[in-house]
Amino acid sequence: MTPHDQNGPHARPPADPRTSWATWTTQSIISGPGGVTTSEVGPISGDLTVHTTWVDGETRLTVQYTGALDWYTVAGSPVPAADETTARAIHQAMVNGVKAGRGATAPAPPAG
Repeated sequence: MTPHDQNGPHARPPADPRTSWATWTTQSIISGPGGVTTSEVGPISGDLTVHTTWVDGETRLTVQYTGALDWYTVAGSPVPAADETTARAIHQAMVNGVKAGRGATAPAPPAG
């Protein structure tokens, strides 16, 4: 294989977190006592939906009452995330935080 073959028109460059993005939504999570702390209205609890967007190297976490129109920023968001796998782990940690309640805030990025 020649260098030209390795870098031909079908070669794909590595993903750049500044131009890559992903999003996840988990609906109908019953929050634990104390719910989730938001930047706009303080704690909310009950039947909640978590939405996470990974863009520009950070994970942006929002929450809403399931079925409502308004979204609230989770306190501590955004969280740095170098790649999509890390961002997905942060989303899952936030879902677990909602279930636990206790005024959950944005989780720290996973170590490693």
